[in-house]
Amino acid sequence: MTFWESLAVLLAGVGAGTINAVVGSGTLITFPVLLAFGLPTVTANVSNTIGLVPGSLSAAYGFRRELSGQRTRLIRTGSAALLGGLLGAFLLVKLPSKAFDAIVPVLILLALVLVLLQPRLARALAARRADGRGSGGDGGALLLVGLFCSAVYGGYFGAAQGVLMLAIMGILLDETMLRINATKNVLAMLVNGVAAVFFLFTSTVNWTAAGLIALGSVLGGLLGAKIGRRLPPAALRGVIVVVGLAAVIHLLTS
Repeated sequence: MTFWESLAVLLAGVGAGTINAVVGSGTLITFPVLLAFGLPTVTANVSNTIGLVPGSLSAAYGFRRELSGQRTRLIRTGSAALLGGLLGAFLLVKLPSKAFDAIVPVLILLALVLVLLQPRLARALAARRADGRGSGGDGGALLLVGLFCSAVYGGYFGAAQGVLMLAIMGILLDETMLRINATKNVLAMLVNGVAAVFFLFTSTVNWTAAGLIALGSVLGGLLGAKIGRRLPPAALRGVIVVVGLAAVIHLLTS
């Protein structure tokens, strides 16, 4: 990579780390940048996943106060996240690369829809809790199944897996969104982490890209945990949608 390309990947990592800490969908920032600089789709996805692991860790650390008292929940949901993330990574490596090339535009468009619907989902979840219609308890088997499925998606591609997790936990848990978001950051870290370990032994990694994203995502994760909630949500969603649409156009025309 040239200096300017490296700088662009680093800044994309900062943006992705910040957005992931706040809500998710950071992959829609970094993945298109890697594609624009000529990385094959699977290599870009693998390198991106590995690079975002440190950012997920820094975001989880930034929300450590909100994680207090959630140890039992994290053990239960974390187990589902690990298993789902491993299965998703396995599918990415074992399925033909042409299958990934074909499905990625669809996955990105689905992720963009979720990003656009996120405010409406958040309002619906808040109204549900205010009316006392939450499920209560620990969410039961439905919570684990939902998180497992979202983790499979996260291990395979990952864009907007945080939005999926927030929606699932928001519906099934009587908990504040701030504490649910803290849990989401831990689960995303586990999904990315187990997928990254699997990729180390089974796939090709562009270590320059992964390292730059890792550095940027760590800074972004800390930034998102501290001030990300003060940023205009509409601005964040606007950036995600523009970059995501650019990625779809690039994939369909390349």
